[in-house]
Amino acid sequence: MKIATAAYPQDILTSWAHFEDKLANWVATAAGNGADLLVFPEYGAMELATLAGLDVAGDLEASLFAVSDRLPDADALHQRLAAEYGVHIVAASAPAATATRPVNRARLITPDGKIGVQDKQIMTRFEREVWGVVGGNPLQVFETAIGKIGILICYDSEFPLLGRALADCDIIAVPSVTEALAGYWRVRIGSMARALENQCITAMSSCVGPADWSEALGDSYGAGGIFCPPDVGFPSTGVLAAAQINVPGWTYAEVDIAQIANVRADGVVLNRRHWADQAGRDSVAINTSLL
Repeated sequence: MKIATAAYPQDILTSWAHFEDKLANWVATAAGNGADLLVFPEYGAMELATLAGLDVAGDLEASLFAVSDRLPDADALHQRLAAEYGVHIVAASAPAATATRPVNRARLITPDGKIGVQDKQIMTRFEREVWGVVGGNPLQVFETAIGKIGILICYDSEFPLLGRALADCDIIAVPSVTEALAGYWRVRIGSMARALENQCITAMSSCVGPADWSEALGDSYGAGGIFCPPDVGFPSTGVLAAAQINVPGWTYAEVDIAQIANVRADGVVLNRRHWADQAGRDSVAINTSLL
């Protein structure tokens, strides 16, 4: 199978048709290059707020609900495109209103119209201290025709226990948006670490470029990347593909799901299997010696 991860610039949308055309072009390009799984970035759906006007898009609180109101239509569009091109799509995450505060929600959409929902687990300081976005539903393992897929949204990828909860996944999608190179590298390092620990594939997508109309987005720095365990049958760097920073477009990599099973069964190292050997290590006495 082939994975495509997006380096996605956000636009000021002039109409719903503008968004339809943009998304259709992105999906058509990836599918035309043979992609089976397409991964869009975290908060990539914030451009939908511009349909309500730049005053709304620039208002932190109003923009949350302006995007949330558009999600049903956006999901229907993704369903249509997934069916038309026979692809699985991790739709760009978006604020989704709940009975309390909005969550940061990604959706996995299959060619037969099914929608799996994954909310971000751990909020960044901006989300929790300024924006009022909260954590949502538990982590999910989605069983699909192309393998078991999980989603760790951006900051979630930096926490090993969240990654471990998805240890049965063949592929973990990591939609991200980061405002600096340091943020990009935190998420990339987290993605590579999760691939190492779980002996799986991680697929990182990013927003790129300016979105000055949004206080939440500003300038984004990122790139698409697809990572693997540096072990038998995979590149020794742990990198299947990595794009240049802030160059819009798709990054592609071919992935053999059977090779994931092979490396888990008989790799040079067996990180996934040996995870349990850590149990109790936090209580082991440590000696401090003066030399």
